Amino acid sequence: MFVLSRMLGAAACALALSWQAPAAAQAPAQPAATPAPAPLLQNAYGRQHLSLNGRWNYIIDPYEMGYYDYRRQPFDASPSGKGGFYEDLKPKNKGEWVEYDFDLAPTLNVPGDWNSQAEKLSLYEGTVWMRQVFQAEPKADKRYVLYFGAVNYEAHVYLNGKKLGTHKGGFTPFQFDVGGKLNKGRNVVIVKADNTRHQDEIPTVNTDWWNYGGITRDVMLVELPATYIADYKVQLAKGDPKRIDVAVRVDGAQPAQDVVVEIPEAGIKASARTDAGGRAAFSIPARALRYWSPEDPKLYRVRIAAGPDSVEDRIGFRTIETRGKDILLNGKSIFLRGISLHDENPLIPGRLRGEGDMRMMLQWAKELNANYVRLAHYPHSERMVRLADEMGLLVWAEVPVYWTISWNNPDTYRNASSQLTDLVVRDKNRASVIVWSIGNETPVSAPRNAFMGRLADTVRGLDDTRLVAAALEVHREGKNVVVQDPLADKLDLASFNEYAGWYWSSTKDMLNYRFDIKYDKPVVITEFGADALGGYHADDETRWSEEYQALIYRNQFRMLTAIPGLRGMTPWVLADFRSPRRQHPYFQDFWNRKGLVSETGQKKKAFQVLKDFYDEMQKTYK
Repeated sequence: MFVLSRMLGAAACALALSWQAPAAAQAPAQPAATPAPAPLLQNAYGRQHLSLNGRWNYIIDPYEMGYYDYRRQPFDASPSGKGGFYEDLKPKNKGEWVEYDFDLAPTLNVPGDWNSQAEKLSLYEGTVWMRQVFQAEPKADKRYVLYFGAVNYEAHVYLNGKKLGTHKGGFTPFQFDVGGKLNKGRNVVIVKADNTRHQDEIPTVNTDWWNYGGITRDVMLVELPATYIADYKVQLAKGDPKRIDVAVRVDGAQPAQDVVVEIPEAGIKASARTDAGGRAAFSIPARALRYWSPEDPKLYRVRIAAGPDSVEDRIGFRTIETRGKDILLNGKSIFLRGISLHDENPLIPGRLRGEGDMRMMLQWAKELNANYVRLAHYPHSERMVRLADEMGLLVWAEVPVYWTISWNNPDTYRNASSQLTDLVVRDKNRASVIVWSIGNETPVSAPRNAFMGRLADTVRGLDDTRLVAAALEVHREGKNVVVQDPLADKLDLASFNEYAGWYWSSTKDMLNYRFDIKYDKPVVITEFGADALGGYHADDETRWSEEYQALIYRNQFRMLTAIPGLRGMTPWVLADFRSPRRQHPYFQDFWNRKGLVSETGQKKKAFQVLKDFYDEMQKTYK
């Protein structure tokens, strides 16, 4: 048994580091002795673990006095390593002086952002220290990993007063190996979370969503055997629906092991031997599979075993490819009836907190008769993608290479590449994911083309079984909407955003525009739409009204269906979401109102307009 129990009154815990840290992830003056991050564990949820979610004590630290001394030198870089908030100290002797106390500090729910849980943190950007206390009885023959689903944006993690390391990136998981670092009995995890925006980060300072800070996804202490299955991929081979390709990596004391893969329902069992580095790659004939699709989201129970370890997963099998202007799912042409969404609950302030919130969002998509969702503009939770597997929704998965970033900065590129890699490693076994997106609305320039071209090459090197795309920009030449971007040569889709009727053109004149698309590829419109304040009604020429938004949708369909290669769309956006950029005091009030569902859960008129269109498109692509 995994003997770990929560200490009463403690709040949760957060920590970690992704398996491939970018050079940019090192904080200024970071001590050289900081341990390297551990490789990212595949399917942490499928392992024996202790959830450290719950109530965490927190201390707001806008001047970072818990990290730097008065000379602006990091405490954990000093010879003594003393003085920082990470020590969870109390005075032991008369005359000792400590200016903080986690036991008396308020608490926040984890997972959860701090902005929605404390009024004074609503617009806060900076450092917050968070602490969890738990009990453990670590075993000598086991390994232990402290796993974080996400911390926004920069996390410094400490266990029992010792630094484990740092991680940058607000939406991808990371972990630290804590074997030999756990106490028998009381343990303390402290995280310095900092959501400050910086020009050279991914994303950069300028976005159109709320900068939610904190430990926004699950935290777990995972127990593993001394030799364990660190990573695996079990998916259909590229171009061959009758063969499953398997790749397994075993780590630990004895990485050379016999690996067995079983899919009992399909009558499949195969084995191979890992090499001295713990890696094995082999293929399995698979002639009697039910292929995963939105109409039949079949998931098989897959068991992988190696030496003393085994792990189970629920995996679907399907193929995805393009041929000319067609997108083929399991060899059949499909139309992607999609919608975009943010990782935010419009009804309850803050990030999606758990499966109930996520299922609600995806169920709204299903009510639209959608078969596809764009999880914009950053990696969403692993739980969300697994729900898409279960509910039968195809997924566009994206990294926050958004608008204009520091294209010439090598550290920025390494950060983007690391976030993209972590996304692919995490979700490569999810049948729902059919598109890896390398960015959104990035303006064309030579440095940008080189930066994003390298990202496209990187993701193809990681996974050649899915489509690679980006949400491109368009420009207008007279009445032509021109799609021409050097990056498109490296992409599988002609995918782009356009906002006719809202940011340009009138509702009537938009019908006079035609699309000039320079590529013989499937066309997917990744964004269009208009703002509407839920419950505000007027004639269909009055901006901000539900009627105006509905008219924009009807006219968009008239424009877009004239495109010969149109094979899908993800209008912007499923639900209203919060954004500091949107400041109109009556119609916006810090909300982007392009949602088809309002912040009260009301479906606007355009919701039904889109559903009616998707009902017709479904008949066309039966």
